[in-house]
Amino acid sequence: MLALFIFSLAFCAYTLFGYPLLLALLARGRGRRVRKAPRQCTVSILLPVHNGERWLAAKLESILQLRYPAELLEILVVSDGSTDDTEAVARSFSGRANLTFLALPRGGKATALNAAMARATGEILFFTDVRQDLEPMSVANLVECFADPEIGVASGELIIRDGNSLEEASVGLYWKYEKWIRKQQSQLDSVLGATGCIYAMRRELAEPMPAGTLNDDMYLPLAAFFKGYRVILDDSALAFDYPTQLGSEFFRKVRTLAGVYQIVMRFPALLGARNRMWLHFFSHKLARLFMPWAMLLAALAGFGLPSPWRWWATGAQAAAYLLAVADTWIPGGFRVKRLTSPLRTFLVLMAASWFAAIMVFLPAGVLWKDTHGAPGGGK
Repeated sequence: MLALFIFSLAFCAYTLFGYPLLLALLARGRGRRVRKAPRQCTVSILLPVHNGERWLAAKLESILQLRYPAELLEILVVSDGSTDDTEAVARSFSGRANLTFLALPRGGKATALNAAMARATGEILFFTDVRQDLEPMSVANLVECFADPEIGVASGELIIRDGNSLEEASVGLYWKYEKWIRKQQSQLDSVLGATGCIYAMRRELAEPMPAGTLNDDMYLPLAAFFKGYRVILDDSALAFDYPTQLGSEFFRKVRTLAGVYQIVMRFPALLGARNRMWLHFFSHKLARLFMPWAMLLAALAGFGLPSPWRWWATGAQAAAYLLAVADTWIPGGFRVKRLTSPLRTFLVLMAASWFAAIMVFLPAGVLWKDTHGAPGGGK
């Protein structure tokens, strides 16, 4: 039992702390630069929307403010079975921009993007979502990355505005941790996915996605990656979103983690020698799926330890879980909230991983839930 307990703890420690440390050392010694240069080419902006009436006008205004030649831009707004006034809002902008509106029956984000890609004429496809505002230089900065012939996909950075609660701050802290890892991977070679609300790719590399694909921002970048191109993160291209509540983040995380299982089934080469970022895919993606099970194993193994280690191990784990659960009832002004809120966020994200293993076997539409500004995008 002792060996099992130590192995479980070591696995969790590696996933949370050991891999980021290893990644930092590797990136420092083997960093690859992106040879950016000013470049102007045609760009198709693909904007899938499902009942996005309340955000769409602001989003299109944000696109019109882009510092990129308007004559080189086309905007494709795809309504994925919207039942509100999405179409009316989109058509109100048709006189101010090269905008095409496509109305589809509800089929999911992948189906909407497939329709948009089939109509797109730009050399570069720019993918974005309806809620996030774009920094005016975001498209121009991403297009510059494609002056480097090695770059197939360039992802921007999502900035989460400051929240009003410790719960929102804890979710934001997780997102900062995630972005740091992606930046190091990009410096090494490639990230194995993009930021869903702000990324661009060469049109000739884009492939139609199977219906029900949950993570377009993994599927499309991986299609380019396995053709030998790099997928990079450019933090000069920015999108802005509002902080999310933990409940909304839970549903988003279930969907994205279920999408990782799905991606492995659709790109089995991720697990083999063709994946030049194998170590990073395992440590960043797969290990996070396995970590909740390692935590459960550590909890069970703790009961088999000799005394007094049994009491220390089980007591420490029980205390952490109780503090996380108690966070719901602790008032915001209490200092202990600074400990309990991150613990609760961590526990909820681990629970999302458990649910993802089950939900991957359900229809994809079950997992599409409005997340009201969740990090990473989504319709």
